[in-house]
Amino acid sequence: MAHFSMEDDALLQGMLRQLFQSVKEKITGAPSLECAEEILLHLEETDENFHNYEFVKYLRQHICSTLGSMIEEEMEKCTSGQTQGEASGYDTVVQHVTKRTQESKEYKEMMHSLKSLMMVVVDSMINKFEEDEIRSQERQKKIQKEKSSSYCIDNCSDSDSSFNQSYKFCQGKLQLILDQLDPGQPKEVRYEALQTLCSAPPSDVLNCENWTTLCEKLTVSLSDPDPVFSDRILKFYAQTFTLSPLHMTKEIYTSLAKYLELHFLSRENHIPTLSAGVDISNPNVTRLLKKVRLLNEYQKEAPSFWIRHPEKYMEEIVDSTLSLLSANHNQSHHVAQKILDPIYFFALVDTKAVWFKKWMHAYYSRTAVLRLLEKKYKSLITSAVQQCVQYFELCETMKVDEALGHSKHCRNSQKTFYYSGQELQYIYFIHSVCLLGRLLIYTQGRKLFPIKLKNRKDSVSLTDLLVLFTQLIYYSPSCPKMTSAPHSENYSPGSMVTEVLRILCDQKECAIECLYNNTVIEALLQPSQNLMKGSEAAPNCSETALIHIADILARIASVEEGLILLLYGENMNSSEEESPTGAHIIARFSKKLLDEDISIFPGSEMLPVVKGAFISVCRQIYSTCEGLQVLIPYNLHESIAKAWKKTSLLSERIPTPVEGSDTVSSLAQESQDIMAWEENLLDDLLNFAATPKGLLLLQRTGAINECVTFMFSQYSKKLQISGHKKFGYGVLFTQVASTAAGAMALQNSGFINALITELWSNLEYGRDDVRVTHPRSTPVDPIDRSCQKSFLALVNLLSYPAVYELAGNQDLPNKAEYSLREVPTCVIDIIDRLIVLNSEAKIRSLFNYEQSHIFGLRLLNVACCNLDTLLLLEAQYQVSEMLLSAQEENILENSESHRDFIIDGLSVERNHVLVRMNLIGGPLERILPPRILEKGDDPYPWPMFSSYPLPSCYLSKVTRNGDMKQDNDLGKLLLCFKMSHKQTEWIENCRRQFSKMMKTKPDIIWGGALVELLEKFVLHLTESPSECYFPSVEYTVTDANVKNESLSSVQQLGIKMTVRYGKFLNLLKDGAENDLTLILKHCKRFLKQQQVSIKSSLLCLQENYAGHDWFVSSLFMIMLGDKEKTFHFLQQFSRLLASAFLWLPRLHISRNLPVDTVESGIHPIYFCSIHYIEMLLKAEVPLVFSAFHMSGFAPSQICLQWITQCFWNYLDWIEICHYIATCVFLGPDYQVYICIAIFKHLQQDILQHTQTQDLQVFLKEEALHGFRVSNYFEYMEILEQNYRPVLLRDMRNIRAQST
Repeated sequence: MAHFSMEDDALLQGMLRQLFQSVKEKITGAPSLECAEEILLHLEETDENFHNYEFVKYLRQHICSTLGSMIEEEMEKCTSGQTQGEASGYDTVVQHVTKRTQESKEYKEMMHSLKSLMMVVVDSMINKFEEDEIRSQERQKKIQKEKSSSYCIDNCSDSDSSFNQSYKFCQGKLQLILDQLDPGQPKEVRYEALQTLCSAPPSDVLNCENWTTLCEKLTVSLSDPDPVFSDRILKFYAQTFTLSPLHMTKEIYTSLAKYLELHFLSRENHIPTLSAGVDISNPNVTRLLKKVRLLNEYQKEAPSFWIRHPEKYMEEIVDSTLSLLSANHNQSHHVAQKILDPIYFFALVDTKAVWFKKWMHAYYSRTAVLRLLEKKYKSLITSAVQQCVQYFELCETMKVDEALGHSKHCRNSQKTFYYSGQELQYIYFIHSVCLLGRLLIYTQGRKLFPIKLKNRKDSVSLTDLLVLFTQLIYYSPSCPKMTSAPHSENYSPGSMVTEVLRILCDQKECAIECLYNNTVIEALLQPSQNLMKGSEAAPNCSETALIHIADILARIASVEEGLILLLYGENMNSSEEESPTGAHIIARFSKKLLDEDISIFPGSEMLPVVKGAFISVCRQIYSTCEGLQVLIPYNLHESIAKAWKKTSLLSERIPTPVEGSDTVSSLAQESQDIMAWEENLLDDLLNFAATPKGLLLLQRTGAINECVTFMFSQYSKKLQISGHKKFGYGVLFTQVASTAAGAMALQNSGFINALITELWSNLEYGRDDVRVTHPRSTPVDPIDRSCQKSFLALVNLLSYPAVYELAGNQDLPNKAEYSLREVPTCVIDIIDRLIVLNSEAKIRSLFNYEQSHIFGLRLLNVACCNLDTLLLLEAQYQVSEMLLSAQEENILENSESHRDFIIDGLSVERNHVLVRMNLIGGPLERILPPRILEKGDDPYPWPMFSSYPLPSCYLSKVTRNGDMKQDNDLGKLLLCFKMSHKQTEWIENCRRQFSKMMKTKPDIIWGGALVELLEKFVLHLTESPSECYFPSVEYTVTDANVKNESLSSVQQLGIKMTVRYGKFLNLLKDGAENDLTLILKHCKRFLKQQQVSIKSSLLCLQENYAGHDWFVSSLFMIMLGDKEKTFHFLQQFSRLLASAFLWLPRLHISRNLPVDTVESGIHPIYFCSIHYIEMLLKAEVPLVFSAFHMSGFAPSQICLQWITQCFWNYLDWIEICHYIATCVFLGPDYQVYICIAIFKHLQQDILQHTQTQDLQVFLKEEALHGFRVSNYFEYMEILEQNYRPVLLRDMRNIRAQST
């Protein structure tokens, strides 16, 4: 560096020039010097040619020659240090070497030398730069003098000149420009001054003391008649908006806004009138529109950066804008002659008020806008409302043709240069609708209402405005159906208003305040009511208007508050006859459309779309339990099914198009329309399956197979279930899988096949498209994350009705050999390949034996929580025997007397499943071993076994004797049975005493006391005709006559399980097995007398009840094993309504039910009790209801499992007794209340397991810890007061043909 020559100086200058020339555009585009420095500092990150610059190469070479040897030494030290200690990463080494280098003496000397050198080079460049600038200015003046009068051409780019200008724009130069801009100066001088100003860096202009004066001078010059000069000023403004900080652009903006305001208010500027319209080819109008557009463009950009500056800047911009838009001439003459206000021109350049949308988006600016609107500029809102009112009145009074002419620009695809007064009014109307729609979203915006209008007595309230918007949909004309281009925007009034209402619907708080009231709903439904009365819907009402209305109604119905309003209205106590609610009107109109009982738009191609839109609203309603209850009388399922069958026949009759024929395209379009309509109807039918009772209605239509096939098709295409549903097909799938017919439909559609194929692909083969960059961590989860979704889908599928239909009476393949490419396709295959691995061939056929078998065991564990499924698998496949054999093979024999089980993942899983399968009991009555290992020397202290009986450590010590000393209160209750009061009073008295005991001394209601209570109460009830729901059946069969009756293998295993549980509780003695067998045989013969013969392909509708009779088993244990008492009680109890809901076999293919209900295979428990459980759950414990939907699991399936097996394995025995006693004493509706109480008890657990995505597994596997019926008695009494009339009425209607 000491030998730095002139050649070196010139060389370095050339390098720097190359660098600056390459980055010139980036630097000149920087708004400030600091930004330019930032650009240079981060050049390596942003410039791909960075390392090719000669200056960068020079620096790299200099650093290597100066510091290279030192860096290498440091690297060697670090490398030798790693061999002695722990290895450190490459990044750590780089950081260490860099730090040592920067701290070194050599580095500091190098930096000092480089700085000195570069200062010399830069000084030389600056000197030469100033010389070049003087020459350039002289050359430019010479050129300017030679130019003709056509001097100014559109070449205002500053990129060629700004870099070559001086970095210092001195005060004298700005003063000179001010003098040259004076209107008295020659045109060429003013042009040159403006050119110089545009070429100067904006930051230098801003820092000059005369900036304010310049700003004022520019504002005055905007009125210059020379269009080129005013354009130059606007381009300077545009440049300033783009490159300058906010406090500079704020001054430019406010000055431009103030200029425009004064320009509009001055009568000397010849602003067009409304009657004359606007001709944008007029130079004066063009200049004015350019100024308005520049202001509008900045309005739309400003919100992106003004939050970084003081609030006063933003407030000044907002204030000047609102002041400009509120400016108007106080004219008393006719409206048509009035001078156009600024708002009209803003509407021309920004029809949809995008600027206002952006300003209202952030709280920071929205607060200022709303405050100023309220205090100073409310007239802007008043004018917008006034414009909407005027347009509506125009639509009401004028003819359709005139109205179309009024809004003809909405369909005009050609560019127009003239806007008539009517069109300007319409454009301002659209601007007003968009502005008001955005205003209504926010609470403070809504507080601006009511608005007082001129020439109107009453103020316009929020509701009035929404009704006005609604009426605009069907009173205003629609654009023609043929649009000019697919991307062209639709500015028809109906579409614009509908878009606003959609946005309001999506904002819940706003929708509740604005839309959810009877007045708005009545306005929405007015066209439908008019059409049903046979009158015209509205003067301009079209198919499109009805579709828009249906869309808004569907959005309202998709929200809970909106649905309640449609179902019950604001006054929930008013009867339907007095004032039918929205849901009734929509259902009637939809039914008339489907049944073609109403003639609207005859021959219209849009009619199916109108039908589909209104049925979509109904779908939002009947896919909820409470909505279905309201719509059931209309039998919409029948109307939709009828329309679907008709459409299906039409689609089959469409002829095949012939090539070359003119009808090919029309036939293809017709075919597509019919197929779309058919799919729409199937989707409507499918949504009935969202509720238990709706699923019954769907099965009655006979279209369940087609609906499930359609659901599978949509699922395969990964299409959304519905436009207004937030979650997928999980709930629908679970509901369908909970019934026998639904399970077979899933099988026939290929849904189950697809689920199992996907599972096998993830479980056995893994995903081929995933690159393994890191080996999987160990230990792995029992079920891999890739298989979790498939696991939950199978858990949802395997309800007992589904398992019985899909696997009942079927043997396992048990092949001698399985191909590795052989993929399971059904439930039987899953059991054969993943659960019952009883041969070497099955084990060898699995790529991941342990992982796959653990998956199967986990699935078995969940499935066996349903006791009927457990008995079926045990009866058909001897699952426990297979598991015991596998445990036997897992024994390590250390000596003749000492045998140890090998503890691994499979043996731990098998041990848990075996204990669960063999041991019955509630949360305090059995102990299930964990499926995880513990830390410490003994990771698994639980004893394993390979034969029964179970080790005693799994048996709880909490047992009870079969009797208890009688209590005084119990004696009072028993005394009630001896009193001879009026029957009704006596029954109510007994129920009051029972409730009192349950709340105060629940533990005394069990054992012998409970037997006596039940016997006497049921005996007295059957003596009252009003309490008897089913007719008396004579039965005289003796024990000898039923000995030859056969019981299914499932029932035989159920008897053994019951006796084992009864003996554990000390309730049953030896011989109980024979007695229970006789009782079940008597029940079979007794119920057979009341059954009908059904021809069905469903296994569950054959002669015998599919599962075990858990109610009879429970009653046998309550009666302490007394055979005579048990069967005598059952004969009496069978006459009561409660028997239909507690004793499931009671109504198996019973003649007491309608034939179509019997043929569906759905028990009243499901379509009545469980339907109301879902309905009450949504009302009483909404968080739990939402959690079920988020998990893709239906409450109906777990409730069906609980009730079917009388809560065995979920509640302790005393709680089971209380459940049965409560339902017998207080009524079958308490079955619903108890389930709601359970969900309320489990709320926190359910929410937690929703987050961990294993809700269905938790509910099926876990007992109901801590739940006691007596603890929730007061809560259940409140539920009774609120819901009993509806529930009992529906329960009593199960014999009716229509539910």
